[in-house]
Parts: sequence; C-alpha cells; structure tokens
Amino acid sequence: MRETVTGELWRMIGGRYNLVDARPVHAYNGWRMKGEPRGGHIPGARSLPFAWLEKHCMDPAVSERGLEPGIPTTVYGRTAEEAAEVAKALHERGFEDVRFYGSFADEWVNDGGLPLERLERHSLLVNPEWLDELIDGGTPEAAPQGSFVVCHAHYRNPGDYSEGHILGAIPLDTLSMEEPGMWNRRTPGELEESLLEMGITADTAVILYGRHRDHDDGDPFPGSSAGQIAAMRCAVIMMFAGVRDVRILDGGLMSWEDLGFGLESSRELPAPADDFGIEVPGRPGIMIDVPGAREMLAADDADLVSVRSWKEFTGEVSGYGYIDRAGRIPGAVFGDCGSDAYHMENFRNPDHTMREYGEIERNWLDAGLSPERRTAFYCGTGWRASEAFFCTHFLGWDRIAVFDGGWMEWSSDPENPVESGIPGEVGR
Repeated sequence: MRETVTGELWRMIGGRYNLVDARPVHAYNGWRMKGEPRGGHIPGARSLPFAWLEKHCMDPAVSERGLEPGIPTTVYGRTAEEAAEVAKALHERGFEDVRFYGSFADEWVNDGGLPLERLERHSLLVNPEWLDELIDGGTPEAAPQGSFVVCHAHYRNPGDYSEGHILGAIPLDTLSMEEPGMWNRRTPGELEESLLEMGITADTAVILYGRHRDHDDGDPFPGSSAGQIAAMRCAVIMMFAGVRDVRILDGGLMSWEDLGFGLESSRELPAPADDFGIEVPGRPGIMIDVPGAREMLAADDADLVSVRSWKEFTGEVSGYGYIDRAGRIPGAVFGDCGSDAYHMENFRNPDHTMREYGEIERNWLDAGLSPERRTAFYCGTGWRASEAFFCTHFLGWDRIAVFDGGWMEWSSDPENPVESGIPGEVGR
C-alpha cells in the first residue's frame, strides 16, 4: 500500500479524488485529540472511522458517502496503521488506486498554514472521552463554566435507567417535559418546577443522552425504545425554557459503551435548586404552535419541514397508532427522517452518531432550505423534529424552531387543510 506525503496531499485538494478521514467521528467534527493544537478535518474529506471495521458499519457507510471506486483515494487517520487498514478495506471493496497518509497527526495539524474544517458548534455535540473526563473532575476542552448535570432520558421507562446509566447521571422522564395528550411542552410553570427539582437552572450546563433499542411493533409504548430521540426532545424544551448550555452525547449510551466505559445502576438523587434565574421561557422563539406554523406557510422567507417518513408524508400511514388522520401539511418541505416514527436513519451514522454534517447541510440546501430563511421542523409530536433541530443547530443555523404540536395537533383540527399522495398530484 503506497503512502502519500504532505505536499502531495496538499496539491490534491480541490481535485477529483476521494479523501477519507479514518479517525473517530468527534475528531472529524472538530474535537482535538491527545493534545493536538487544532481540531477538524481536511477539506473535502469524508468520515469512515477505523472503528467501523469491527462494527461492520463500513459497507453501508461507503455507500452513503458516495465515494467513487474509479478515482484515486487517500485515507488518513490517528495513526498510519489505522489509515492503512481502512485503505486496505476500501481496496477490498473495489477501490483500485488507494493510498494512505500517515503524517496527519505529526504534520498536518501542527502546520497552521494547512486548512482544516469543522462542525460550527461541535462543542455542543460531546463525545464519551470528553464526558468521562468531565465526570472525573477534569477540565476538558470547552468545559462548562460552572455546574453541570448529566441526564439519562427515557419515556415512562424507569427500568431503562436502573438497567444501567452513566456515572452520576439522573433519570429524566420525557413526561416531566411534555404533557400526555397532544404531547406538547408543559406550561412554563411546570417546566420551571421540573427543572428546579433536577437541580437545573438557566446557568447549569446539561448533557443529555438516551439508550437506543430496536422497538417492538407490539409495544403499546414504542417511544420507550427511542431514548436518544427522547434526549433530543427534552434538550430542545430545556433550551426553550432558558437553559443556556445544553449539550448532547453523540451516539448516546451506545457510544459510551462502545468505548468500554462502565455503567452504574444506583439511582442518583439531584439536589433541588431554588431559583431558575430567569423568567421561563427564556428562548420562546425556538418553539412555534399552530398559528406560527400558519404564519410560516404564508411567508416568503420561511419553510416548514416535515421530518417524517415518506409513507407518512404521502399519507399512506399516519405513523402512530394513536393518530387517525394521515397526510401532510400543504406546503411542507419533505425532511425524510428515515423508515418510521421511531427511527432517524437519515440523520445518523450506522453507529447512531450524528450523520456527517456536510451531508445533512447539503440535503437541506438541495431541498431549498437556507440559514438565511426561517425554518421550523415538525414530525408527529416533536421528537424527530427535535433531532433535526439539533443537527441544524450544530451547523450554526440560528433561524430555526420546532413546530411543537406537529402533525398530531394540526391533523386534530378538521378545519386545517391536509394533503396526501406524491407532491404535485391531487390529494384529498
């Protein structure tokens, strides 16, 4: 396997070739590893972590990245050995002209004249090593300025927490953040009370995660298996309430366990707080309701995005056993979550970390979205919309919100228009 040198790789930038980053996803996103002076990835690189070889994630990821077997390919990584292993794997998959670059950690990141790109708000999408150092009393890169709370999110499933959670994490039932019925956020007073009970104020840094399971179609509460989406839902509501520093553990509990970090089963009891510090909601603009959705649909500078499956969007199914009406909101942009109401495959990598951020942004731009326009995401009840919100928030887009009531609230009013079928065709 041939090795590429720094000068040769520099001259390749901007040309027609495949460049592959074999480091962990969080390093690609911008986190510095092992004392590196800079974080990020070489412009144009696609993320195919070395660890995915053992997880059998490589084949679907190669397909998703759109890499071309017939053009030159260079792989770099944390070490020359890992880069060479991924290069070998690509060669075995039909990539003929493959080489590796073994000097990324020694040369590229140490030369400020060589370019690196990174996820705009990568510090809000934390990684297991970062969280482990923080919990252990250390001061990792971009550490919170004050106190912090780690939340293990679940939906009416306390056994999920007692089965095993990150050291020091407290349980967070989504029912404390949203009301059963329309599944909208709770009132400002109820949110403030719930947050204070968990010891959370506007100045507390909160790191949220959940456990992902494959849901059982026969489960009367299938949301109980979607812990990481539940974490996203609670995180958006906390931001709405006014918590200033809200972060997500990329990949949830799966990423923590993948690196061999331990779990505990004892229940952590938070020390309640007395004063939230600001009036709730502190950031009302990141949530809209039906009137706000109607306003966005009528505006020339706004987009309402349906983060649902194709079958839901076209009205073949409602997506939920408790929602009778099927279809979509007329004028909505299709945001394609993935297969169904409890999966977000199109926003995640095969290991449930956030999908390569450039792919997410390209999908938004191809759909006609723009950071200069106002964008609100909706799904059935707000969970999937919350994950799409966060993926877009990490990109650095500011004019974004969640349509809280989503399809459930919109479709419950017979006066609201509904479309079905393939867009452009006549629906009901």
